[in-house]
Amino acid sequence: MKRLIERSRSVGEVLRWVTQNPGKVSASHYPIALHKLGQLLQQQPGPPAGAGDGRGPAGQVLEQPEFHVLCQAIVSGCAKFDNFSIVNCLYAAAALGLPGESPLVRVLEDESRSRLGRFNQKDVSMVFSSEANNKALEAIFSSQLFYENRQERFIRSMAEWLPRKAENLTPYTMALIAKYVARHRLREPRLLDTIANFLLKRGEQLDSKVIQKLVFPFSRMNYRPSNHGELFPKLEAILEQKAASSPLATVNILMSMFQLSHFPQTVLHQVFSPGFITNVMSSPYALIVRRYLSLLDAAVELEFREYSGPRLDPRYRVLMFEHALTADEANRKYSYKGLVAEALRQLVGEECYRQDEVLPPGYCTDFLLWINRSGTVLPLSRVPAASRAPPATSPVTMSLRSSVLALTSDLQDFAPVVLSVNDKWHYCQNSDILVGSRAMRDRHLRLLGYCLVQLPYTELEKVSGIEEA
Repeated sequence: MKRLIERSRSVGEVLRWVTQNPGKVSASHYPIALHKLGQLLQQQPGPPAGAGDGRGPAGQVLEQPEFHVLCQAIVSGCAKFDNFSIVNCLYAAAALGLPGESPLVRVLEDESRSRLGRFNQKDVSMVFSSEANNKALEAIFSSQLFYENRQERFIRSMAEWLPRKAENLTPYTMALIAKYVARHRLREPRLLDTIANFLLKRGEQLDSKVIQKLVFPFSRMNYRPSNHGELFPKLEAILEQKAASSPLATVNILMSMFQLSHFPQTVLHQVFSPGFITNVMSSPYALIVRRYLSLLDAAVELEFREYSGPRLDPRYRVLMFEHALTADEANRKYSYKGLVAEALRQLVGEECYRQDEVLPPGYCTDFLLWINRSGTVLPLSRVPAASRAPPATSPVTMSLRSSVLALTSDLQDFAPVVLSVNDKWHYCQNSDILVGSRAMRDRHLRLLGYCLVQLPYTELEKVSGIEEA
C-alpha cells in the first residue's frame, strides 16, 4: 500500500487507494497519504496548498467526499495509533496546509496533547530524520501544538536530538531551525551551539544568505556560542571572500556580530570602501543597506574607537529607524507603555516628557525626560532647544562623535533620562536577558550620554492601579 500511494500520479488516485481498501490501510499509511497529497497539490497551478477557501486545487481537495472519508478514518482510529503515527499525521496535516480549526487537526492535536507525557525523543526525532524538508519542517513549527509546548518536551527533545543529527541535515533545514529558534527567542544553549558547530564545519560551502540566517539567532538571543573563538574569525574570513556577492547578507551578518560586540576590522574596510558603497547604492535594496551601514558606522564611532579604516561617507548617513518599531506597534495593546505614559502624565505633566522620540543613530526611545542637577524634571520649554533632542538630520550633517561632544557639554547643567519600558518580547523566552538589538541600543544610548532607567515588565505587571504606577 505504501508503494502504491507513493507512486500515485494524481490526487484522485491517492484518495482511491486509501478509501477503497480500508482493510489494507494501517496507521502508518495515513501520514504518507497526506504527505503525497501535499506534494501533488504543489505541482498543480492555482493558490498554494492549504488556502482552504474553496478556490483552486487545495480547496477542491478539501471538498472532495473521498478526502472527508480519509479524514474521518484518521479521526476515528487515531486513539489506537502509535505515538509516531500521531506525530507524523499532525506533521503531514500541517504540511498539507489544513486549517487549524479543521476537525482532523483538532483531534490530532488533542490526542497529541494527551500523550505529551508519553512522547519520547524518538517519536519526534524520527519525523525530522525520516521526512524533514523545508516546507514540511516550517509547517510543523507553525503547528499550534508545538508552538504551545516549544519550551517543554518538543524543544528539550530537539535539543537532545539535534547535536547528534546535525551533520545529516541540509543547510536549508538547519536554517529553518535557526529561524524558529530566533522567532520564538529560545535561548537554548544546546540548539545554539549546534547551529554554531554546523557553521564552523560547513561555513565555506554556504552562501552568505544562508550564513546570515544561521548567525541571526546568536545576536537575537544575545548569546556568544561556546566556539565563538574559532567561529568568529572563520566568519570574518568567509565574509572577506564573499562580501561583494551579497551586500545585504553581508551587512546583516556584520550587524549580528556588532550586537555581540565583535568588530571584524578587515570586513569593515570592504563594506565602507567606495566600490562596495557604489555597488549598494545602485541596488534595489539601497535604502535598507544605507540604514544598516549608518548604524554600523555609529557603532564603530561609539564602540570601536581603535578602528582607523574607511568610514561611511556622511552623504549616505540616515536614521536606522524613523519611528517606533513595527513589532512594538503590533504589540502595543500588550505593552505597559500606556500605563507608564499615563503615570508620567499625572506625575510630571505632558510638557515634561517626549514619547517615542527617535534619537540618532535611529533609536526609538520610549520616554525622554530632562532633569537638572537638583533632580527636578524640567518642562521642555526650559531646556535649550539644541539640547532637547538631537535633530533627525544629525547623522547626515555631522559625525556622531561631534554630537556626543556637544551633548556632553550641555550635560553640565541638564541630564537626559530615558525611561525604557522593556516588555516581554524584548527579552529572550523565560529569561531576564534582553534580545541583542535591544541590548546594543541600550549600550549606545549610554555611550551617547543618556541615563537609562529600565522598567521591566516583570516589575510593571505587579503594579495595581495608576497610583502604584
